[in-house]
Amino acid sequence: MSHNHLSEPAIILPAEHGITLDMIDSDALFVLRKLSKAGFSSYLVGGGVRDLYLGKPPKDFDIGTDARPGQVRRLFSNSRTIGRRFRLVQVFFRNGKIIEVSTLRSLSEHDLDGPEAVLASNNTYGSPGEDAQRRDLTINALFFEIETQTIIDHVNGFADLKQGVIRMIGEPNKRINRDPVRMLRAIRHAARNHFTIEERTWLALSANSHKLVLCPAARLRDELLKDIYSGSSAEWFELSCKTGIFYQLFPIYKNRAAFTGVPPESLQPYFRTIDRLNARMKSGGKQPLPDHLLLSLILLPWANEHFQVLKPSQQSSNRDQVSADLRDTIDATIGSSLGLTRSCRQEISTMLAHLPIMSAYHKQNNWPKWLKRKSYFKKCRLLYFCSLEATEQAPVPDHLLLATADSAPRPSSPTPSKRNPHRKSKPAISATHPGGIFGFKR
Repeated sequence: MSHNHLSEPAIILPAEHGITLDMIDSDALFVLRKLSKAGFSSYLVGGGVRDLYLGKPPKDFDIGTDARPGQVRRLFSNSRTIGRRFRLVQVFFRNGKIIEVSTLRSLSEHDLDGPEAVLASNNTYGSPGEDAQRRDLTINALFFEIETQTIIDHVNGFADLKQGVIRMIGEPNKRINRDPVRMLRAIRHAARNHFTIEERTWLALSANSHKLVLCPAARLRDELLKDIYSGSSAEWFELSCKTGIFYQLFPIYKNRAAFTGVPPESLQPYFRTIDRLNARMKSGGKQPLPDHLLLSLILLPWANEHFQVLKPSQQSSNRDQVSADLRDTIDATIGSSLGLTRSCRQEISTMLAHLPIMSAYHKQNNWPKWLKRKSYFKKCRLLYFCSLEATEQAPVPDHLLLATADSAPRPSSPTPSKRNPHRKSKPAISATHPGGIFGFKR
């Protein structure tokens, strides 16, 4: 598609899409109307439009506009500008709510030639059509205009949304080369919405999964945790296995399906258990379970194969050595590739190493006092009962699940919330090394 000859967009009328103004967050409507009153074009963009059409409550209501960041700031005193490469404005409301407003961007900046081309460091502003072409998936590139209550579709995304199709915008291999994290977003939306990934996109995912290692570890961790806590991790796991993405995120399982006793299907019950646990915590109004617990559950089949952690044993003499061996392997694999904190790595190692003791005393229906006094007892006991739910379909007792969750720290990053407005730190996609693209390693 020529940069100078973008096709005319399709206009989806209210009768066709069914989205009404009362479905949109009141603060987002306030921002849209104020921008419009000041003479600027403004649209509800991206995932908010997608979710409203699908009948889901949007996680975010993001806004696109032709107003420059400085002009937006002057309109909203309760705002700040963030970002280095792409400046956008966060508008703050009560109860910590944040509406993000971004200026429409140019296609020329997105469609550079050559695999080593480095994106320009400044903002290049553009039209709605150009901005839509920059986005990752067609279903995420729809614009909703509140004056006419129409959807503006530059990429045939509405047809894909109706038909349940995941399709990358542009040439998939090239888009993945620019930002490999787009692969995670593609399978995420397929899993959460039970959509089908179209053939060109699927082939590109399978061919390029190895490029995830180019991304910053912290960025991969944050994206992975979104999927683990999504409620659709079992579907996500199936797609990520078929494309090879799972083995890039969890190199501890890489090639083990072929050469040892951990076939992919043996992990499926663990992901289904994670989805059930997350649903129970949400329905009970509780905080999500901690990262280290769910990651330990995912690693349990591997740990059991190599360290027999599900074999009952009252012997505690070698537990420290097993924990150290587990920690060394975790440090060398997912600890490094996902940028897990030292405390998270230690929690995982400790819980997995002490599962044999939990198994032994549970079978006797007796928890000795010395064991209950151990700092790891409650967390390790919960992991053990989670493993029973996965392997024996025995639901975790409510009193264990909820009591442990009450005392557990909040997960570090499944977060549905926006950035902390008081936190001053580098964005996850900023380059940490000279010459990096989107923080990628050279």
